[in-house]
Amino acid sequence: MSTFSPFQSGGPEQVMYCHDEPSGLRAIIAVHSTALGPALGGTRFYPYADEDEALADVLNLARGMAYKNALAGLDLGGGKAVILGDPSTDKTEALLRAYGRFVQSLGGRYFTACDVGTYVADMDMVARECSFVTGRSPENGGAGDSSILTAFGVYQAMRACAEDRWGEATLRGRRVGIAGVGKVGRHLIEHLNGDGAEIVVTDTAAAALDWVRRSHPDVRIADSTDDLLADELDVYAPCALGGALNDETVPRLAASIVCGAANNQLAHAGIDKTLAERGVLYAPDYLVNAGGVIQVGDEAAHLHEGGFSFDRARARAAGIFETTREILRRSKADGVPPAATADRLAEERMRAVGRLRGILLPG
Repeated sequence: MSTFSPFQSGGPEQVMYCHDEPSGLRAIIAVHSTALGPALGGTRFYPYADEDEALADVLNLARGMAYKNALAGLDLGGGKAVILGDPSTDKTEALLRAYGRFVQSLGGRYFTACDVGTYVADMDMVARECSFVTGRSPENGGAGDSSILTAFGVYQAMRACAEDRWGEATLRGRRVGIAGVGKVGRHLIEHLNGDGAEIVVTDTAAAALDWVRRSHPDVRIADSTDDLLADELDVYAPCALGGALNDETVPRLAASIVCGAANNQLAHAGIDKTLAERGVLYAPDYLVNAGGVIQVGDEAAHLHEGGFSFDRARARAAGIFETTREILRRSKADGVPPAATADRLAEERMRAVGRLRGILLPG
């Protein structure tokens, strides 16, 4: 990959490679846009095959964060970071603190948070070297686990989709399949159980499935993601890594609605049209999973004004229901898939606010 190939029209503002030899840190930070304010996005710790794979992932994730923050109505741009390595073996205090120094060197252009492979305790460690960290523990002045409101937002979007498809904003009596019962998927089970849904899950981690068996013996476990896709689901909720909706999985999908927490669910442009042609209602992932960024966004916005308020953030995350409703309404009126509608709204806000702030964007 050419060094400057990411910086095409609509590409990121900044890409920073981070290397600290003593700790073994290898990381990439991507700032996609600061049109609405400083970029906010989590830090993913993952054993990428190589640097090209890591770069492609961080660029896609950073772009998604820009659109997510815009659609959520936050005065924040979009960014993301990836740390190359296995978090179970490579994560150390020295590495996290070295990473914190790199984030600090950006001077507030990028605020970090938790993501796949990083947790609240990790953000507390990063914060020992950095002022631009969200998702810290409550005892350290932070918002804590953002997966709680992420799952709450997914549930709100799912209710709006159910209303659009079946006339009632409830999942009662509906069969919902969750692919991935990690941090977000576990909380989503609680919401769906409370609403009277029938739940089927799958996960590649035996420990996650053991937790389901212990905590929710009424929840059925599918043998694989392929089996879950083929199940007679009403709603399919991808809640693991991206690319879940692709040319192989979409033709096998039996669900009427796709609404889940995973980032970058569409493997490539055009998958949303394929879903629409098959009569599947797809709720754009960065709309659906915005509850977590709303939570850490509240933490970032009120660092010096009394701190994070869970009730305030939860009230804002509840608005995902109305935003989903509006996007589905406009999608029908304009005759375009919901993902394209969401993109338009996010881009309109970034351009309009960017102009007010003296930042001119393409389009």
